[in-house]
Amino acid sequence: MTMPADLDNDAAALRGAMLKGIAGTGSQVVAPAWQVIAERVPRHAFVPGFYLPADERDERGLTVWEPVTADIDYGRWLASAYSDTTLITQLDGEEADWENPVVRHGGAPTSSSTLPSLVLRMWSDADITEGHTVLEIGTGTGYSTALACERLGSSHVTSVEVDPDRLELAAGALYGCGYTPTLARADGLYGYWPEAWFDRIVAACSFRTVPSVLLRQTRPGGKVLLPLSGWLYGSARVLLTVAEDGTAEGPLLPGTISFMSARTHAAPAYGNPADWAAGLPEVPRSGRHAPERLTADTEEAFHLRFLAQSAVPNTQMVTIDGILHLIDVVSGSAATLTPDGGTWSVREGGPLKLWAGIEQVIDAFDAAGRPGPETYTLHVGSDGQRLLHSSMPQLSLAQW
Repeated sequence: MTMPADLDNDAAALRGAMLKGIAGTGSQVVAPAWQVIAERVPRHAFVPGFYLPADERDERGLTVWEPVTADIDYGRWLASAYSDTTLITQLDGEEADWENPVVRHGGAPTSSSTLPSLVLRMWSDADITEGHTVLEIGTGTGYSTALACERLGSSHVTSVEVDPDRLELAAGALYGCGYTPTLARADGLYGYWPEAWFDRIVAACSFRTVPSVLLRQTRPGGKVLLPLSGWLYGSARVLLTVAEDGTAEGPLLPGTISFMSARTHAAPAYGNPADWAAGLPEVPRSGRHAPERLTADTEEAFHLRFLAQSAVPNTQMVTIDGILHLIDVVSGSAATLTPDGGTWSVREGGPLKLWAGIEQVIDAFDAAGRPGPETYTLHVGSDGQRLLHSSMPQLSLAQW
């Protein structure tokens, strides 16, 4: 498709409206310098094609993913590119043929262009100033990389991406816009030694634990901003400052923000939950806490899932027909919670009592007054990774 002659003007108007809306939310999380930078970076150049979910699921209950390109619907494509929305660019690790895209039924997003307000918030939270060298983990579409290049200059930016197809597309978009950062196909779990040391490391994917190599690639006094998440899908973000001795410490940041997992940290398949439940003891016990403490659509439940992962780091959770299943493929442990007249019947089996471990974390959380994420500090050292709070026992992340 030949783009309309007024594409740049249309894009600039929509971009300005999007950024005005972000600034008008009343939140002061986006630093003014990044707001100005975003005025100059054309997001549409990095998303030539993407998927949007249809309003309704199909007859099997699967999400219907509709492809959006300028050829299919120019107006929808450009308006979506300048909406404060995450745009899914890849499903199940498979690249689409954006010249002849098709509707997809079901599938797990594996790459995306993160909503601009969150990208700007991440760069703002990383406390970056001119002159800093930056490693970005997760190039994705390249839009976030372009923002860093516009602020710092391309020579100060390194970005790594594990997916070669994603990296090739991002490189084309970046170079087409005049940005020339160092790009490499690499697993962000290991950082990127050829360009170390860095003043800042910022990840656009989540890890189950802080990769120690990232601390070794950061200058003393430098900072590492990482999303953390586990297989219960509880997430947090941490801003660590690296000390001279290589240890690091920093606060969890407020908010309920989640990112796709680094592919090497993604949860494994657990099979059929009914198979796990079949081996559990017949006689249940009464649960002290309802599963809604973890599953509710609230900020507290989101935060509590993150804390619970310290007790059961290899556990996954799924609800089928009203029964909550907990499955640990590493230890072979499992548990079910079944509603029983206003209470919950708990059946647990295997080396670990999964719900009992979670209940202990909930007990400590309640006794401490249900503190929010910003009241916790993460310490990373030779003795492991420990989440510290003045009113709660230490939670160890070392086994992640």
